Amino acid sequence: MKIWVNTIVHNEENFIWFAIMSVIDFVDKVLVWDTGSTDKTVEIIKEIIKIKGDKIEFKEVGSVDKYEFTKMRQNMLEESRCDWTLILDGDEIWWKESIYKLIKKIRTEGKDIEGIVVPVIVSVGDIYHTQEQEAGRYEILGRKGHFNLRAINKKIPGLHVDQPYGKESFFDENKLPIQERPKIIYLDSPYLHVTHLKRSNSKRIFDKYKLEVGNPLVLDFQYPEVLYQKYPQIVSSPWLKMSGLRLIKAKFLTPLRKLKRRLL
Repeated sequence: MKIWVNTIVHNEENFIWFAIMSVIDFVDKVLVWDTGSTDKTVEIIKEIIKIKGDKIEFKEVGSVDKYEFTKMRQNMLEESRCDWTLILDGDEIWWKESIYKLIKKIRTEGKDIEGIVVPVIVSVGDIYHTQEQEAGRYEILGRKGHFNLRAINKKIPGLHVDQPYGKESFFDENKLPIQERPKIIYLDSPYLHVTHLKRSNSKRIFDKYKLEVGNPLVLDFQYPEVLYQKYPQIVSSPWLKMSGLRLIKAKFLTPLRKLKRRLL
């Protein structure tokens, strides 16, 4: 049972090292395509290649718009010579136990299931705070909140990607979203999603950074192991706290954001 990771990046210098390194030892191959990064993303990926070169297939494809992005993800899917695809963005960091459970489930039951949905812990403000579960808008398998379809069986008939970036999703031959097919399962294997943190010091085409004060994590919270491990000097420290003017603005904006979420 071959498992490949599909990763598309653009200006992800602050977390791309941790994202890729959190899964690379558990899968057969990681496809990484860069869409014209202007920060240190490409340099950091090349640092990973130096030590994990046999596991990485890297390509610089240049900038894309939201429609070309979908076509690119489709091309990546078609070039993945595997049985299962794991979708990994440059802001998604896995715990060892979580990725181990996910891969084990695929290798033992992969012929009988078609996709795996997992919970997501979403950082907001800084890595020491998380967004409330109620803020999540995904509705999958009877659950609503921070959840995501992250593993897909490539043998699904007519498997393809459609809709522009931001709404893109995987569909079957009947244009049914993969998460609505009957053989999709839920697995309690969360990953840390830092999409709302500052992911680059350069301008991003698509930026989801939020000035918001989240819920503080407990003092003995165990972050994904890769965050504690040694990394090259070119990689920025993930342990930065929101402070100063940003914190002041966040405290003002947070009640408004929460009210807006409740009204929507």
